[in-house]
Amino acid sequence: MTQPQPAAVPVTSLLTDRYELTMLQAALADGTAHRRCVFEVFTRRLPPGRRYGVVAGTGRLLEALPAFRFTSRELDWLSDEGVVDDATLAFLADYRFTGSIRGYAEGEVFFPQSPLLVVEGTFAEAVLLETLALSILNYDSAVASAASRMTSAAVDRPVLEMGARRAHEEAAVSAARAAVVAGFAATSNLEAGRRYGLDTIGTAAHAFTLLHDDEEAAFAAQVAAQGPGTTLLVDTYDVKRGVELALAAAGTGLGAVRLDSGDLGVLAQEVRAQLDAAGAHDTRIVVTSDLDEYAIAALAAAPVDVYGVGTSVVTGSGAPTCGMVYKLVAREGRDGALAPVEKRSSAKTSVGGRKTAARRRGPDGRAVEEVLVTGPDQAVASWEPEGGELRALHVPLVTGGEVDLSWTGPQGVRRARDRHRASRDELPRGARRLSADEAAVPTVTLRLAGRD
Repeated sequence: MTQPQPAAVPVTSLLTDRYELTMLQAALADGTAHRRCVFEVFTRRLPPGRRYGVVAGTGRLLEALPAFRFTSRELDWLSDEGVVDDATLAFLADYRFTGSIRGYAEGEVFFPQSPLLVVEGTFAEAVLLETLALSILNYDSAVASAASRMTSAAVDRPVLEMGARRAHEEAAVSAARAAVVAGFAATSNLEAGRRYGLDTIGTAAHAFTLLHDDEEAAFAAQVAAQGPGTTLLVDTYDVKRGVELALAAAGTGLGAVRLDSGDLGVLAQEVRAQLDAAGAHDTRIVVTSDLDEYAIAALAAAPVDVYGVGTSVVTGSGAPTCGMVYKLVAREGRDGALAPVEKRSSAKTSVGGRKTAARRRGPDGRAVEEVLVTGPDQAVASWEPEGGELRALHVPLVTGGEVDLSWTGPQGVRRARDRHRASRDELPRGARRLSADEAAVPTVTLRLAGRD
């Protein structure tokens, strides 16, 4: 098997908003651009009815960071458009992020106010990353949060991602990756498979059946090409007759039949009985057709073996963004010390100062609280939990501008998938309910002692 290789990432520096650069120009002019700063990514609330979110996209952000460069092409365009002045263009020509980033491990569950990412560097270095970080994390985390609800509802049955045709072509790759982080077994998207080492799936659509003179010829051709272990789509015309012809073409060793329309619960019962009566006890039933977490849960008692999900997962199942924000929480003052700063606008507040996070677990090992650690800067920066009750949530991602590559590429996806499985299993019982409720655990604040 060919070892997957990460795709080359194009220059990402213009995947941003104009005001990032105009702020930079003003800060360079007044001398504040080189002040040391701490920015934080968090969300103020979960989407209605959601009990937890899932961090995803961290690996993609780390892959994009080294490509955040301003080449002559970008600089010439900025100059021609009059976006920034010559002094700013000179700064951008040499731009490299040399700061540090810490945050939740990809795949970790999160709650409101969780400091998901902490970016430290000069203002000039860190402010430019705002839009890039938010565009990646908001979308990927929305997909992963929806996907986690789907894999939770499916329990031990595999869920397959099939949403490429319902998203922008690059978003489809990102969505496939995020879905696998949250437990999906495979994707139909070949570029996602190549780029991130994901398992890929797919056999035939209704068009293949309609191409042939009849179902019998279509099934015979597919079995001849792919073997009896293939999955035959049996609902183009009449499902019962389709199953008969599928068994005639592949025998009782047929891998699976797929149902893509109708009352899937009733049809699954009827098809399972038909397959078993023919001796095809190991032939699986795959269901597709606009599934979401609620439809999957409704099919829990049906003899379904595999679910295929498209539109719902790539659109976040009704919550296409996580509402994450990127806020300055501390900056260097004239005395050289970091001072907390915070936004106090109504309904859009932020908590000043560097923060880290931990999860408190009860005697049964399940989470009972999300702990937001605040206090004097150095105390927070050096804090480590004592004992086994608290589990630290921040991990180093970028140190001195150097990306920890273990979070990127195919190995990063595998690492994130394992982290999500462990993190979700740590949630209290009832946290996976699909009914509307509060966050699965409350967020509390632990303020460290010491001098500010």
